[in-house]
Amino acid sequence: MRFKLHKALAGLCAGLLFCTVAQAQVQPLDRVAAIVENDVVMMSQVESRMTEVRQQLSARGESLPPDPVLRDQVLDRLILESIQLQMAERAGMQIDEASLNQTMEQLAQRNNVSLAQFRAALERDGISYNEAREQIRREMLINRVRQRRVAERIQVTDQEVRNFLSSEVGRYQTSADYRLAMIVLPLSENADSAETQRRAEQAQAIHEELQGGADFERVAARRSASDSSLESGELGWRKAAQLPGPFADAIANLEIGGVTQPMRSPAGFHIMKLLERRGGDNQMVTEFNVRHILIKPNEIRSEEEAVQLAQRLYQRIQNGESFAKLARSFSEDPGSALNGGSMNWVTPETMVSEFRDVMTTIPEGQVSRPFQTQFGWHILQVEGQRNVDMTDDMRKQQATSLLQNRKYEQELQTWLLEIRDEAYVEKKI
Repeated sequence: MRFKLHKALAGLCAGLLFCTVAQAQVQPLDRVAAIVENDVVMMSQVESRMTEVRQQLSARGESLPPDPVLRDQVLDRLILESIQLQMAERAGMQIDEASLNQTMEQLAQRNNVSLAQFRAALERDGISYNEAREQIRREMLINRVRQRRVAERIQVTDQEVRNFLSSEVGRYQTSADYRLAMIVLPLSENADSAETQRRAEQAQAIHEELQGGADFERVAARRSASDSSLESGELGWRKAAQLPGPFADAIANLEIGGVTQPMRSPAGFHIMKLLERRGGDNQMVTEFNVRHILIKPNEIRSEEEAVQLAQRLYQRIQNGESFAKLARSFSEDPGSALNGGSMNWVTPETMVSEFRDVMTTIPEGQVSRPFQTQFGWHILQVEGQRNVDMTDDMRKQQATSLLQNRKYEQELQTWLLEIRDEAYVEKKI
């Protein structure tokens, strides 16, 4: 069996691709395929990647380009990877073992196997687990460089957000989502009044049974005639706009766990249960009043030096020095440093996962130990917590995120062309 490895992060940021990295055979003589800044791409790397691409295309039933064309494409891809990895090295970026291990476990989970089974399957396919692991490390580094360098180039204006929210697409994208289950009692549109009455009475009896505490999943499995009856009647997530008008209105008025009255459609009678809701109106969210210090590795400060500085600042705060004063002097977050590190009120959804995890678990008033995100090393303090209705703000944030994602791919391609043009590259083949 083949497992998805290559480009794992662009999903875990842009989706998984099959990576059948064949271990390069030891060549009696290897040669340089290209000089890239302070690095070289070897011919053995080109041949190994070409083998990988051939396997991917063959597995998808796609035709192969001529070898000279494929070789040029592969070499250009390896040159771009080398440029980005060197940028990561100059910036002092590293992928710690814990993050890499977590990513490998996530890959195994996505293939529905344990990590041990994942490793064994790779080795059965002739793929070195350690080589695969290092490939994922490189992909994570490249993704981190892209997130840092491309994301900062993307600007979304308030006018763009307003235009999007007022468009038909924007209204649809930001409307409520419902996770639903349904019981269906089929009835032909041409059924006579007696048959219609009989079905209506059956539907009402089921509704009363549910209101009396009967388990919806069991009733759906036993009584429903829908395709989803064996899955406890669950339909999954649906946009409000995807539902017939009367159904959407009935669902909008339900509490989580509530069921609708029987509703008639051309297909029969339906009883729906609301399992979860996200988006839409009355979005109560928890906000955190956060203060932080950010220390970044850069061209003159290595990753290790950044960690050491963050540890020293944490110890100074523990010894009684002012968090705000140290943030103004040392933090490299321009948006908060002048305010003593204060980010004011933020929601978990707007933070990267590592920051969110610390923010939502640390006791109020306590200072966190230094921790790492893609932006650098942080020291964090939560000064308050509150629940607020963020309907309008959440819609704006959602619209901003959607527009940023739209712009990212275009901006990424522009950036890749720029760094390729600016780099010293000498092809040898």
